[in-house]
Order: sequence, then structure tokens, then C-alpha cells
Amino acid sequence: MEFDVNSLRSLVTVVSFLTFIGIIGWAYSRKNSADFDKAANLPFEQD
Repeated sequence: MEFDVNSLRSLVTVVSFLTFIGIIGWAYSRKNSADFDKAANLPFEQD
């Protein structure tokens, strides 16, 4: 099997897309919701 520059570009594109989908899945997962809500309210907390 021979890898040329176009095969490498395709592979990098697929890996980047899968990484993007993984980040989206992590950001919208229900188990992280409480942590994100807490972080979102940090600017409004008083010292």
C-alpha cells in the first residue's frame, strides 16, 4: 500500500473530524452539565 500526500491529507481530515465530533459529544454530555453550570456562574459569585 502506497501513501501519497493526498492519502495523508484524507487521513488527517478524518481524524480531525472524529476529534471534532468527540469534543462536541463531550461538551453536550449530561454528566458534564453540572460542572459547566457551576463554571458558568463563577463570574457572578461574590468573594
